[in-house]
Amino acid sequence: MDLKIKDVADLLKVSQTTIRRWLAEGKIPAYRLHRQYRFSRIEIEDWLMRQRLGKSGSKDMPFGNQSGDSELSSSESGTQQFSFYRAIHKGGVLSNLPGANKPHLIRNAMDRIADKADFDAEVITELLLDREKLSPTALNNGIAVPHTREFLFKGQTDLITVVYPQEPLDWGALDGQPVHTLFFLFSTDDKRHLHLLAKLAHFASDDKSLAFLQAKPDQHELLSYIKKWESALKH
Repeated sequence: MDLKIKDVADLLKVSQTTIRRWLAEGKIPAYRLHRQYRFSRIEIEDWLMRQRLGKSGSKDMPFGNQSGDSELSSSESGTQQFSFYRAIHKGGVLSNLPGANKPHLIRNAMDRIADKADFDAEVITELLLDREKLSPTALNNGIAVPHTREFLFKGQTDLITVVYPQEPLDWGALDGQPVHTLFFLFSTDDKRHLHLLAKLAHFASDDKSLAFLQAKPDQHELLSYIKKWESALKH
């Protein structure tokens, strides 16, 4: 089922007024049904992954520097400040993972992640591949974020496993670049899922972070870098 304005506002933790402003400015994908706006969940996910967060003075993005538009409570903001760090701390890093193509790499990754995450590798593989058929999860600059809205991770903490394939792979990115780093994302609820997608999009748009990823840092190096990076974000 597609989403209404209130649903999107709740998920993105912004006001309905903000959503209506984005609609008037043509900044968020939507369609009309019986004169009411509706939103495709897949389109909202793809839109989030293609945004840059934290632009100084910007009111155009959720989870960024919105000068009061955000409806995050202080406790929620504190919980989410290091959400990226905690998720990778739980999910770990896989280096030089073999995979001749997208399906092969996803299957290999799920075979290794499934035991740690306590889920069925074959089922999640099929869900991830179904999501890729709907719309590739590649960002620009050699980054992809494989995920599925059909599965919520049963745990206290979201999980992100970082994968460096043996060779860069075609992932259907808009800029045509092959993918050298993948963030497999599994969230515990919808709001945290979209928050992490937005944060990953911001991370993948940062030139310094992209250069750092090219060196294929191990888990310790990556966590140290991300902790400093998240500390500098405004929530």
